[in-house]
Order: sequence, then C-alpha cells, then structure tokens
Amino acid sequence: MRNKSVICILVAIFIIAACSIAHADIYKHVDNDGVLHLTNVPSDPKVKYVMVMREKRILFSPRLDVAKYDHLITRAANKFNLDSALIKAVIKAESNFNHMAVSPVGAQGLMQLMPKTASYLNVDDSFHPEKNIEGGARYLRYLLNVYKGDLSLALAAYNAGEKAVAKYNYNIPPYRETQNYVRRVLSFYREYSNS
Repeated sequence: MRNKSVICILVAIFIIAACSIAHADIYKHVDNDGVLHLTNVPSDPKVKYVMVMREKRILFSPRLDVAKYDHLITRAANKFNLDSALIKAVIKAESNFNHMAVSPVGAQGLMQLMPKTASYLNVDDSFHPEKNIEGGARYLRYLLNVYKGDLSLALAAYNAGEKAVAKYNYNIPPYRETQNYVRRVLSFYREYSNS
C-alpha cells in the first residue's frame, strides 16, 4: 500500500512538471527532394508551411505584472510623442508582457519585432525590454506619421505590414487576424487609458 502511495505521488509530480514545460507550434513542409522539414519558426516566405502541432496557450497568468515595464513605456512614449497607454496596449496584444515571447513567424520580444524590422530600427537585442519597447515605439510613431494619425491603419500595418495596407487601398486588410488585432489593441488602449 505504501509503495502505491509513493508511486502516486511520483506520478503526480511528473504530471505537474510536464504541464509546466513550454511548448511551441510545430510546422512542416516537404522540399522538392521529398525531405520533410519541421520547425517552430517558419521563416521562408516562399514555402507553404502546415501546422502539425499547436502550442498550448496559457491565457491567464496569476503572476502577470502589467506595471512591470511602465517606466520604460513612459520614457519611450515621451521620446516619440505617443500615449503610454497605446504602447502598453500593443505590448499586451503582442506578447502579454512576456519579454522572451517569440511568434510562429519569428517576431520577438515585448512588441514582437521581426528581426528585419528590429535591424532597421537599430534594435540589436529584441529580448531586451528597454531596447524592444523603444524600437516598437519608434516604429509606431513612424506608422502614425505615414498614415497621418490614423491609428487603425497604423495598427493594421504594425500587424500585417505596410504593403498589405497599401494593397487594400489604404484600408485595414481583410485578414481575420489583422482585423481582430486592431480591435484588441483598441480595446486594451481604452482600458489602459481609463485606468
């Protein structure tokens, strides 16, 4: 009986440990030679990747500290003449305040900068919270200038790219992800503006 109790305890510990292990989406593609490739970061835009496993997403974290980066957000907001609630809303939508977040397409850090965009913005470490926030804020200011203050278009371009916005005659592209993204950021923006 005692051995069964010990085994049950060990199994419970194993299950708890397994649940805490980080997962990632896994994508596959088969090249022209018939070789199967698996990746968690589909980085080649010429290849059609197929998701074979979806990451288990945790939507709520009891330890989430939404004020942790407020001093950095305020500094970037002042530097680029932005509302700090807007930067915070983008961070919430992009990474949920996880400075080590990486998207399936390779965007990194709090404001989910693509490596090419980060390089263009002189961000040498996208996982460094201060550098990431400053780079993301600089990019937001640029997009707001391009779209003459139209926040919805700037957010759509932040998510889908400037070419996608131009392709659809300077309207929010009809991509479900982008349309949901714009709505989410605007909702978080209202929430943070009122708090």
